[in-house]
Amino acid sequence: MLLLSKDITAQTNRGDSLRRANSAGAVLDSAALQAADSLKMKTGKNGKPKFMPVPKTATRLALIPGGGQIYNRDYWKLPIVYVAFGGGMYAYFLNSVKYKDYLKTYKEFYDLDESSPTFGQIKKGLTADSTKIVRVRNLFNTSSEYQPGTRDQIARGKNYWRRNRGLSLIVAGLIYSLSIIEANVAAHLKTFDLSEDLTLRVEPKLSQPYMREPTPGLRVVFNIK
Repeated sequence: MLLLSKDITAQTNRGDSLRRANSAGAVLDSAALQAADSLKMKTGKNGKPKFMPVPKTATRLALIPGGGQIYNRDYWKLPIVYVAFGGGMYAYFLNSVKYKDYLKTYKEFYDLDESSPTFGQIKKGLTADSTKIVRVRNLFNTSSEYQPGTRDQIARGKNYWRRNRGLSLIVAGLIYSLSIIEANVAAHLKTFDLSEDLTLRVEPKLSQPYMREPTPGLRVVFNIK
């Protein structure tokens, strides 16, 4: 193989030029076949061009909840995105309302007048065991519940709803981030090459790894696209 691939002075180059011309034609043919395969891949069963979304565009539109899914034409995912994101926001606002109700009642135990000498202390006539009524509203302020509690009980309720509010905000943020990631990944999967043209060929190779001098060998080339 090495002798055949090396030029000799007595040879003429007519045969080589013909072989080069044939190889160029083969390159053109392979390029034409790849173009035809790509056109065939991007064409649907009904002969119409297949929709190929752009991942960057899908990611930008996903900044609006559900926008990326609409762009990718995954309409069946919209109820999942809206229910999940809407549920997280509903829990956040509901916990915020209840936290403010407990916080308002908790402040009634203390003297909050900055000009008063007892600022920040429990008001006169009240103790830690004194009871106050907490008005707990629903999200839309259409109904209320009245719950009695001491200062410590109201403080625990205030901290409980504050933790729930923070957790709800974190969950809503995660759902929002996942909807953006899902839109980007779905756009990439829709443009993934599913053609059956997986070319495998064997080629000679002179340079080998971990060898200083040229050494004849073979390599396997596997083209996915």
